[in-house]
Amino acid sequence: MTSPSIRAWYLVHKWTSLVCTLFLLMLCVTGLPLIFSDEIDQMGGGTQQFGMPGVGSSGTAQGLLPLDTMMAKALAARPGEVPLFMAFDNDQPSMTITTGPTPDAPGSAMTTMVFDRSTGALLTKEGGGGVMRFLLDLHTDMFLGLPGMLFLGAMGLAFTAALVSGVVLYAPFMRRLAFGTLRTSRSTRLKWLDYHNLLGIVALAWMTVVGLTGVINTLEKPINALWQRNELAAMTRAYASKAALPPSRYGSLDTAMAAARKALPGNNPQFIGFPGGSFSSKHHYAVFFQGDTPLTQHLLTPALIDAETGAFTTARSMPWYNKALSLSRPLHFGDYGGLPLKILWAVLDLFTIVVLVTGLYLWLGKRRASSAAHVREVETGGVVMPAE
Repeated sequence: MTSPSIRAWYLVHKWTSLVCTLFLLMLCVTGLPLIFSDEIDQMGGGTQQFGMPGVGSSGTAQGLLPLDTMMAKALAARPGEVPLFMAFDNDQPSMTITTGPTPDAPGSAMTTMVFDRSTGALLTKEGGGGVMRFLLDLHTDMFLGLPGMLFLGAMGLAFTAALVSGVVLYAPFMRRLAFGTLRTSRSTRLKWLDYHNLLGIVALAWMTVVGLTGVINTLEKPINALWQRNELAAMTRAYASKAALPPSRYGSLDTAMAAARKALPGNNPQFIGFPGGSFSSKHHYAVFFQGDTPLTQHLLTPALIDAETGAFTTARSMPWYNKALSLSRPLHFGDYGGLPLKILWAVLDLFTIVVLVTGLYLWLGKRRASSAAHVREVETGGVVMPAE
């Protein structure tokens, strides 16, 4: 690689790194506890005890209370509110019911209740607060909504450019060195430069995957809006001229679930979106089904049921952009391989924090050095160090 090429790649690496480093540090620090959010929730609230072993998510033949009964209990606990979501756990008889003041209520106005469907008992009630919720909101959009999400997505793209340029510079830097070289007896700068390069290349694949899946996750609202505008509108075109269905006219959830199961046999229901929300039309229960394998359980297929009559309307697989979003979520937090994978994700997250901190240290220490001096540093593997 020629010196002009190295200089160009060095400038790309320098400025893309500087632009995103502080925000990436925030994401890494907040992401670390979020990796273990399930375990932290269990420690904070204790292990829930259910009236019977796990038996799946739906069906009164298995000893579970009807969906209509559970919804009545939820609405009795939140008088004056309307149902927004009903979600199931396919491993145990727990379920969550989310309510709000209106069908299009924002997340901050929602209340989520956890029930034991085998007994009907209300286990917990959450209004969206707590430390973990604070960390999730900070990690997701910095409390700025869609603008914050898109900004963090741009930081993710800058991070990806920094990774690519770092790999390009790594090749000439390591030309005269053995992989894993750590010159700890030399200057402090050279020692931390070696740590920066080693941990960066070791965690490269992970950082690339987490960075790109993070970018996809920041597009959640535009992706869902695109699905509503295109796919959902096409699925409910016959209802386009009808007024929104008021909650007082919602029909039986058990009838709707039976119709959805008949249309999509062999799948497990994950959640129901109620009329007027972001996951359904103004007239339908949207019953989202998941597969039964580690991969397909993250891919959803909605069945639309007329919320007033309980009649099946249509079912259609989600488009590719929704599938990419669904697969990126568990991959981003390592939430698909149990605790061992989460621990690996946490270790690599710590590696990334070290890479970011050492990169900032290396820039602060020689920020007034010329780009030519940094090119010589890359060409010689750090033997010739930049001077101020």
